[in-house]
Amino acid sequence: MLLSIWNALKMAFFMGWEIFWALVLGFSLSAIIQAVVPKGKMSTLLPDSSLKSLAIACGLGAASSSCSYAAVALTRSIIRKGANFIAAMGFQLASTNLVVELSLLLVILLGWQFAVSEFIGGIILVVIMAFLFRKFVTQQMIDNAVKQADRNLQGKMEGHALMDMSVTQGSLLERIFSKKGLTAISHYFVMDFTAIWKDIVIGLVIAGALAAWVPHNFWIAFFLQDHPTLSILWGPIIGPVVAIFSFVCSVGNIPLAAVLWQGGISFGGVISFIFADLIVLPILHIYWKYYGFKMMVAIFSIYYAAMVIASFIIEFVFQAFHLVPAHSVIEIAEKSIRFDATTILNILFGLIAIILCIRFFKTGGMHMLKMMDASKCHH
Repeated sequence: MLLSIWNALKMAFFMGWEIFWALVLGFSLSAIIQAVVPKGKMSTLLPDSSLKSLAIACGLGAASSSCSYAAVALTRSIIRKGANFIAAMGFQLASTNLVVELSLLLVILLGWQFAVSEFIGGIILVVIMAFLFRKFVTQQMIDNAVKQADRNLQGKMEGHALMDMSVTQGSLLERIFSKKGLTAISHYFVMDFTAIWKDIVIGLVIAGALAAWVPHNFWIAFFLQDHPTLSILWGPIIGPVVAIFSFVCSVGNIPLAAVLWQGGISFGGVISFIFADLIVLPILHIYWKYYGFKMMVAIFSIYYAAMVIASFIIEFVFQAFHLVPAHSVIEIAEKSIRFDATTILNILFGLIAIILCIRFFKTGGMHMLKMMDASKCHH
């Protein structure tokens, strides 16, 4: 028993060791982008659900925090300020599917094909979602949802979502390297990491446990590997279901996605699983509070359908171009810490993280940190 627990924790630790530098790099780049892109202008940039607005929504989402809860809270905020509801839903999807740190982790744990498919699939997902909203959701439902949003019921990470420390004066480099810019970057870096560290740890532990404890025969049966055609059809359908009940959000689900890929889920199944962090049970409950029960059901149904369809498209396109990699075995558990490229990168980016944290604490960061969660925010 103790050996099994040790193997699971060892797997979780070494997966964390492999991705640490990429997390710091991703969060640093995200912090820099947030420091120079004002959140206050978002609502004015999304006046309708046209392709132009959806493209802008994808760009803004890619430039935002990858925290699922912060993305959901910020989406409600820009809707209340006048952004088009459908375009805002597109922004929400892009916030967790097109961000830098997600791509970096996908490359490290799964391969470049998954990073490319997630990016392309994320754009397809937004377009399909917008079509389904226009087709099946009435303007009256949207108006009722906006009225519910105006009640300002609290979810999670409200303070983090509303925080805007962006620097707008000077050239891009001047904004980044100014005292105010460096302070903003340090605050966004620590806030983002604080917002999702639990999801990362939970994701690593679940991934380690599944990799160490679940026999391969179970995955063969669960993902229908003995029936190749059915397996391809089953993967995108079951992927989001696994995500919904895993409770893991944001980049925290990438280690688990790697384990599912090792277990034999289809290529499209991995993509649909990663897409589904915005329909996990805690976030569905927040939708209910934000927009009402009917809109929560609509968001869940449309997101799920769009995720499945987009994943099927990615599966068949990548199959057609022979870009789907072979199922790989995770060998991280057999590794040990040695002086290699990963160790050098971890030391380098660890120092960057320490520098940003020191600046954060020296510039009143703790006060903002206390206000990040909704229960501690004062409006």
